[in-house]
Formats: sequence, structure tokens, C-alpha cells
Amino acid sequence: MHTKHTEQYASRLQSALAAADWPLLTRLCRQVLRKSSRDLSAHRLLGFSLNKQREFEAALHAYRQAYTYWPGDAELLVNYANVLIEQARNADALPLLEKVCELRPQQAIGWIKLAECCYLLSLHDKGFDASQKAAALAETLHDRASALMQSAIHRRELGQVREAVQDCESAIALRPNDPGNYTNKLLFMLADPLVSAEQLAEAARQYGATFEPPLQPEWPSFSGQQGSPWKRLKVGFLSPDFRVHSVMYFVEGLLAQLDRRQFEVYAFYLFPRGDHVTDRVERHADHFVRLSGFSPQQQAEAIRAQGIDILIDLAGHTGHNGLLAMAHKAAPVQVSWLGFPATTGLTAVDYKFTDEITDPPGAEAQYTEQLYRLPTLFACYRPMSRNPLWRYQPRYQVRPAPALENGFITFGSCNNLGKLTDEVLALWGQILAAAPGSRLLIEGKNLDRPDFASAYRQRCQGLGLDPDRLDLVAQRTDNQYLTYHRIDIALDPFPLTGGTTTFDVLWMGLPIVSMVGKSFKSRMGVGMLTYLGRTEWLADTPEDYVRIAVSLAADVQALNTLRLGLRAEVEASALMREDIFNRYFGEGLRAMWLQWLAQVEHPDNAAAQAQAIQDWLPQFPKAWAQPPVPGVGLKPGQRVSLYEAHQLLQDLVEKAKSAPSPTPATGTGPALKDRHWIAVTELAETVLSAMPNDPVALACLAEVEHAHGHTEFAVTYLRHATQAMGMGVGATA
Repeated sequence: MHTKHTEQYASRLQSALAAADWPLLTRLCRQVLRKSSRDLSAHRLLGFSLNKQREFEAALHAYRQAYTYWPGDAELLVNYANVLIEQARNADALPLLEKVCELRPQQAIGWIKLAECCYLLSLHDKGFDASQKAAALAETLHDRASALMQSAIHRRELGQVREAVQDCESAIALRPNDPGNYTNKLLFMLADPLVSAEQLAEAARQYGATFEPPLQPEWPSFSGQQGSPWKRLKVGFLSPDFRVHSVMYFVEGLLAQLDRRQFEVYAFYLFPRGDHVTDRVERHADHFVRLSGFSPQQQAEAIRAQGIDILIDLAGHTGHNGLLAMAHKAAPVQVSWLGFPATTGLTAVDYKFTDEITDPPGAEAQYTEQLYRLPTLFACYRPMSRNPLWRYQPRYQVRPAPALENGFITFGSCNNLGKLTDEVLALWGQILAAAPGSRLLIEGKNLDRPDFASAYRQRCQGLGLDPDRLDLVAQRTDNQYLTYHRIDIALDPFPLTGGTTTFDVLWMGLPIVSMVGKSFKSRMGVGMLTYLGRTEWLADTPEDYVRIAVSLAADVQALNTLRLGLRAEVEASALMREDIFNRYFGEGLRAMWLQWLAQVEHPDNAAAQAQAIQDWLPQFPKAWAQPPVPGVGLKPGQRVSLYEAHQLLQDLVEKAKSAPSPTPATGTGPALKDRHWIAVTELAETVLSAMPNDPVALACLAEVEHAHGHTEFAVTYLRHATQAMGMGVGATA
């Protein structure tokens, strides 16, 4: 291009950039590149402008092209990597950022982005080193605060919890208006045994006091949404975790079977990428809305535009959360549940779902929210979120206590290593000393690294544990549940107790010893074991804890009998009765709605509010007294009754049977190839994702396995189907 034209275009590009006119900037970049395919400025700005317009794939395509021309331009590489990180494609961003650090080793930004990239990839040593380099090079306030944030998140994963909190506090002092540092501080304070519930609540209130006041004058009145006390409510679930994530072990059953006569279910998704679990959520919810990449204000506006009556936050102070959208008051009634075992610190959040055991009387002072105590456990567990059909496979069935074959007791923990404080490990050492010949299995991240495992053994030895009696097992996703086949008795850490892990343990047939604590984060085990009816495994003191563990270990035959019966006990209890939980949860939502309506009609008059609610109660629709008919989301926006899903399944089985027989498999056999049987399998899995243990779906899977010569699997599915019919599961009203 002629120099004069080049200067003109360069000027126009900068003007469009300064004006944040992204469509114009995109057009100008493309004009420049048509005339000069190597123009560096246009290459840098094209991907940037497309990303600003949320055209993510187009932005990445533009950066890929630019990279072929300018593989050594650090600014281009940083911007390219930034979009990849925003889309959670960190593995692709890593080599780009390593190159940036080679090209510009004295610039903090490259090291900051490298540290950020390492987090999702669990490269915590590398990320921490990068954060320290960034801190040494940082010249601006922004870079110093960013380096501290990255240092904090990697320190926490490396077990340096207190130092991580200090980094967050230093970053907050530098940049008091960056919400990420508050969220990280609160998340890391959870794991510090020296932090009290009161200190945690105070830190959360500091977050609320920083971010809420500027937004409160703009909170809507929602006067147009009042309607009938008994109208069908639009309920929104706000989460970054509708994917492979521990939250899904407790949310999926509710999304699938919350009473659709009373509630219309919206899922607002905050994470940039989805997976096969996200696909299931899209089927379960009546509406699935992606809000990743929008500002909190835009997220709140999008939620309001749907007319949501009750918005439920599932993340609290965890990554990619939507708390700032809640701080904008996105719905008339806002609720906190799951995700974070403490207060949000926001007055915009009206309620927190909990129960009277995990949050005992007097816990109110620890929350800005009003506690709504369910008459059942605060959550309901569904195992095998990653692969629902694995729930029925032989290798995941409860096996006899390993002590029968080993000749010794194995205690064990599969919790995050950050929860295993010196106090916890020292107490576990006392248990080993009191139970001759016993061993301790600890599963955790990085234990497959010889240097890390060796240092961990030395730490344990210094706390009184015999390192020769330790079995250190590296945590692997595909090993979830299977490690429990090696453990006889589980040990719960304290004061930050196990959550999902404890449910996993109990479902796999293991008794667990848990310490009674003073706040939600240290009482999750108390709640679970109380609603299971196994309070004899709860310890009030360290001496109690040792006594219970040693007592369980004393009689291997009794331990084995307990183990073989525990799964049935757990599945019949409040821990897994989705029908009971969903009903109580729905009652809670309706109670919150009635209270809001009464407050709008009678502000500042509690007596009049109570009277209004009493007047509305007789109008409760009588049809709702009957249990709802279970439903199945076949695909986004298409929901049918369980009965209709059964008809579809049986039709598919008949088609598959009348088609030419598949070749019987040998050994583990090849994957299914016949499209008819594949269709049966897919629909059966869809039904079981909506209604676990559905006998019709299980019987159809038995047909699939039988047709392919997989006798063991066929028998297993039939056994589960028979058990389910005995329990009355899957009956349609």
C-alpha cells in the first residue's frame, strides 16, 4: 500500500479503536488486509475487535492467520492467548505465552498471563514461579496487583493457604475495586483452620460493602412482576458449573424434576465452555442461557429481561461466579445455595437454603442472608455425574471390606490435600498408633511426583505418622470411587470437612469418622451423618475421634456387614431421596415468593404480611398436593412425561430387535455400531439422567447388552431394574 494511504488507514484504525467502534474497526482491518496481507497493526486489531463483538471463533481464526505472518510479535501473541484463556482453551494458550516470555522476559504482563494460564492446567509450580517473576518486574499498580492475585491462587494449590490470603489482602490494598481478590481471599480463608466463622463473615461483608452501595440506587422495584401468590414462577439457576463439576452432583436432580406445574426452570451459564454434562443441563432446563463474557450489569439485565421471579446462585465466592450480577438485583427474590459454604456478604441476596443441623440455631449472625432451613438435608446427592451409566457397572458396586483379604485395616482420605492440616494429620497418627498394623491411604494431587510424595512423607513423619504405614495415591479423575475399594474406614478432615467426597464415601459403603464443628463449613459431616441416622460416627473431641475410628476397626466382620448394607441405607435416606428434597425445595421457593409479595403489599408491617400469607394459603391449588409426574428433557426445549419417554424407548427396542442381529461382542467387545441399538442406549441414558434407577430404561439397557453378548452387564442392569421396581422408582402418576 502507498505510504499516504497507509498513514490514513493507520489513523482511521486508531480512531475506531479509541471510539470502541468494533464493527467499524473490523471493517477497516479487513480493508487493510485485502490490500496488504501482512499489515501488523490490522492483524493485531482484527482479532481484538471480533472478540469485543463476542465473535469468538472468528476472532480465534483471525489470530491464527495473524500468527502465521507474525509468530514473533509479542503483543499479538498476548492478545491471541488472552482470547484463548477467556474461552478456557488454556492448553492452546500455554505455548504462546511461553514464547511471549522468551521474547520479552523483562515485561511483567507476559509472566502474569502465563501464571493465569497455568491455573486451569494444574501447573501450579510453574504458575507460582511465573507470578514471582511478574512481581519482581511489575512497574504499574495494576501489574503488581495482578501478580499478587496469580501468586495467591497458586499458593493455595501448593498448600500455602495463609500466604495466599496475605497475597489477596496486599492486592486488595493496591486495587480495592477488583472483585477477584475478595473472592479469592474468601475462598482461601475457608481452608485456614485458624479463621473463625465470624472472621469469614466479616470478610464477606467487606466485599458487600465495597461493591453494593454504588448499585443500590439503581435496584428495580419489580412492581410489574407481582402477580398471583400461586402463579407459575420463573426460577433461574445462576452458575459457572453446569459442566463436569462437583456442584452437578446436587443440582441435576433438581433441574430435571422440580415441579413444572409450579416452576419454569432457567439455567444461566457463566463459564465460557461446555461439555457433555452441559448438554444434559440444556435438556433438563426449560431455558438455557449463556452469559459468559458479559459484564455483571449486562448479565443482570439479561436475567431481568427473562422476567425471573427467583434467582438462585450456585457458586458463591468461587471462580467465574455471578455475585456481582446478583449485586445489581437481577430478580425480586435472590437466593444462595451450594457452591460456597458461607455467606455471600451481599444484602441483595435475600435467603440461603440450608438445614437446622448444618446451620444450627444461632448461626444467623454468620450470614447477611436470611436462613431458610429445609426440613431435610441442605442438598441431595446423585452419584456418577460424569458418567451416569457407570452407576450400574459391576466395578462400581460395593465390595467386601479390604481388611478381610489384607489382614489389616486401611483408614483413608480422598479430600483436597489443603484440608489435611498438621492438626488433622497428627490426630490420624494417633489413630494408627492405637490400631496396630493399620495403614493410612491418602489420595491427592501431585502425589505421583516423587519429590512431592517424599516431602509429604517427611511432613507426616514430623507429625508422628510412621511413613512406612502410609499409602500415597495420586488423584486421577478416572479413578473416582475406585480408590474406596482399598479403604475400610474413611477419615473426615476438620475444620473444613469433606463435601462431595463424604457423599461419595458413604455411597461406596464406607463408614466415616467426622468431627463436630461450629459453622457450616465444619458441620457438613454432621448434617450428612445426622440425616443418615449415623450420629455414632460423630466426634465432639479429638479423643472421641480416635475412639470411634479404633472402635470401628476392632471388628472386621461387623465392618464388612456394615459396608455391604450401607449403600442401600444411604439411597433410602434423605441424602439421596430426590423426590423428598425437590418437594421441600419447591415449598421453600413458594414460601419466599409469598413473603416477597406480602412485603411489597405491606411494607414495614410484619403483622399485616403474616396475615396476608395466612389469607393466601387456602387458595393453594389442590392439584399440586399430588406428586408431579416425572418428566424427561429429550433435547433443549422438548420435555415429555416419563410415560411418553418409556413408549419411545420400547418402540426403539422393537425396531432394534426386528433389525438384523448385531455381531456378538467378544471380551469387552467393540463399541455399539448398529444405529438402532445406539438409539436405545442414548435414550435410555437420557431417561436415567432425568430419573436414576428407572426400571424401564434399565431393562432396555439389559436388552442392548444381551443383544451384543455382554451377559454380565445385561444381568447387572436387570438386577438394578428389579431392585428399582421393588422400591417403586419410576412409577408414573
